[in-house]
Amino acid sequence: MSAELLNGNQLAKRVRSQIRRKLKKLTFTPGLAVVQVGNDPASTLYIKHKQRDCEKVHFHSEVHHLPADIHQDTLIEHVEALNARTDIHGILVQMPLPQDIDKEAVIDKITPHKDADGLNPVNLGNLVINRERVTPCTPTGIIRLIELTGEPIEGKHAICIGRSPLVGKSVGLMLLNRNATVTYCHSRTVDLAAEVQKADILVAAVGRPEFVIADMVKPDAIVIDVGINHVNGRAVGDVKFEEVKEVAGFITPVPGGVGPMTRAMLLENTLKLAIGG
Repeated sequence: MSAELLNGNQLAKRVRSQIRRKLKKLTFTPGLAVVQVGNDPASTLYIKHKQRDCEKVHFHSEVHHLPADIHQDTLIEHVEALNARTDIHGILVQMPLPQDIDKEAVIDKITPHKDADGLNPVNLGNLVINRERVTPCTPTGIIRLIELTGEPIEGKHAICIGRSPLVGKSVGLMLLNRNATVTYCHSRTVDLAAEVQKADILVAAVGRPEFVIADMVKPDAIVIDVGINHVNGRAVGDVKFEEVKEVAGFITPVPGGVGPMTRAMLLENTLKLAIGG
């Protein structure tokens, strides 16, 4: 029997509907500013999706296109100017940045009260001490998708393949905060396949196309595929979907799984920052 599909598009639509209802109670319009340095095509496309999402919930949105050769200090000054604006409630600096810019130094300058991506050290620190407020968008979307299954997180063995602060490390902390037992697997893990087979909840964020195969997945596991890889003109995840769906209990598709929920959580974070919640 094939796994139940966790449809990120449908869940994101539901989140946007909830945001619109909350917006009716406000006397102002939440504002999101996205800063893009250079013209990376993937980033440009992603930003267009974000703009479209803002329009759907009637947010004010701005995209600040800055030249690829901008000096780091000038970029930081631009971020600080956005910090000072009362009509902008959420700020996101689109990655990747040019190699000569220290991305951590830039993110550090986004005030925690406008950090729509949840990556400022203050917000990440709150995640570590289980005082979640504004949390990283992709991990938060993953948690919502897992909750969609109706299965409890508490007591489950969750395994994250990947340990980046953006996804793997953060979602592991969020699962830990919900009383899962969490294991991180990565390129230095000995006998990775044997470890992954223990997962009740598997989050694949390794960045390698179709890396996770059926033999690595525990029967009836919840499988969350974070990867977006382009192979022979099509998008595939980090999970070999057609194989794994015959073993797993629940699985996210690529595209249409985690991606839409990442953007929906950006909207939710912006609203949360706007109302000071």
